[in-house]
Amino acid sequence: MRDARFLDAVRTDLAEAGLRASIVVRDLDSGRELDLDGDVATPAASLAKLPIALAVLTRVADGRLDGATPIPVPAGDPSAGLPGTTRFRHPSRIAIDDLVSLALTISDNGAADALLALVSPDEVMADLNRLGVHGIEVRHPFADLSDTPLERFAPEEAHLAHTLAIRGSTPARGHPIRQLDIARTNTGTARAFADLLTMIWLERGVHAEAAARLREHLGANLVRHRLAPDIVTDDTAWSSKTGTLLNLRHEAGVAEHTDGSRFAIVALSTSEVPASAQPAAEAALGAAARRMHERVRTGAV
Repeated sequence: MRDARFLDAVRTDLAEAGLRASIVVRDLDSGRELDLDGDVATPAASLAKLPIALAVLTRVADGRLDGATPIPVPAGDPSAGLPGTTRFRHPSRIAIDDLVSLALTISDNGAADALLALVSPDEVMADLNRLGVHGIEVRHPFADLSDTPLERFAPEEAHLAHTLAIRGSTPARGHPIRQLDIARTNTGTARAFADLLTMIWLERGVHAEAAARLREHLGANLVRHRLAPDIVTDDTAWSSKTGTLLNLRHEAGVAEHTDGSRFAIVALSTSEVPASAQPAAEAALGAAARRMHERVRTGAV
């Protein structure tokens, strides 16, 4: 009952910021966890790069791929405003290992799609099934994430795209915008991403070298404005991957404390506010994750 009242208070605070969220916080060593709607399927946005990167790094570690192999990457669109190869004016060739780094540390969509040319969505899903991770669906490349109504409106009309994103959702979480329709897009649940992070950090069924490389890349993530301000301290390191698309704001990572304790923290959120920049929503999501993390860490669960 105490957990239920606590979670109701967290849900209310998120709603006041215009957010619906699924949050799971798990102690990786004891397995103790706190779950706020953790089994709700949500469009994954760039969180889908996590299982793709793991599939590629596994094949590098076991010799099926050579991480030094240069891969052709087509020219991007500098006007799109996205990071990395997506902004490149000219075709390039980039080593597999470096494509993984770009996909995870700066969320480079072009790099992720180059990786998907090496390891198909079906292969990624087969790897997840072998690990026993259920609740993540990888279906399409990331170039599709750059083809939403937001790209078709002038910057001063971005609120119209967000309004469509907010109002278009059906009770079954279908949507006229394909990237927000859980039957057609890459999806995941907070629990499934917590399961995946657990496998990576504890190296359960995951090649040790691949797990170590993935942890290294997540620790170098440069997107630090969402959960990091509420998690990182001098005594706490934060390794994570974010995902942002229209009215979606996600982050999945692991907090490691100097006392040796480790916690997977996954927050998937959907905003009801028709705006691109939402610092209050980012702050509310971080505060909710912090409160849940503190409750699990102190053993109140």
